[in-house]
Amino acid sequence: MAYNQFEYTDPEDEATKISKINSAGLINQRMHNLWNDSNNHKRKGAFSLWNGDLDAIWCELGGDVKEGEDEDKKFNELNESISKVSPLVNWEGHFGFNLPSKDQMLTKAKQYQLLMKKELFLRRLQNKQGKGTAYVQEEDDWD
Repeated sequence: MAYNQFEYTDPEDEATKISKINSAGLINQRMHNLWNDSNNHKRKGAFSLWNGDLDAIWCELGGDVKEGEDEDKKFNELNESISKVSPLVNWEGHFGFNLPSKDQMLTKAKQYQLLMKKELFLRRLQNKQGKGTAYVQEEDDWD
């Protein structure tokens, strides 16, 4: 019989090891920080940074999505749509004292709308996976 100060371990139970470390708290903290960064970059007009934040969020959530599933396909479609508009730009202070052209403003608007779609997709996926907002279901018994 093995014994350490934290737990008793029977050598016969060594074959069935189960992780005792749950990283949900760490994942939640990372997600919280990524969503904060995403929000800040969005509001500043730092679209390439915002997109990077959303990609990092996908890496957290995508671990529970199998390649080729609907969510995987949708995420790839969103990225493809974003890449077709033009390279993402950090619009904050991009023009200095010059006003942006009509084409530049149109590009910015298209990029913003596509990044919003990507963000909403990720927020909905997070909720669907039970890693975001939790709603009480009618059948939940809290008594």
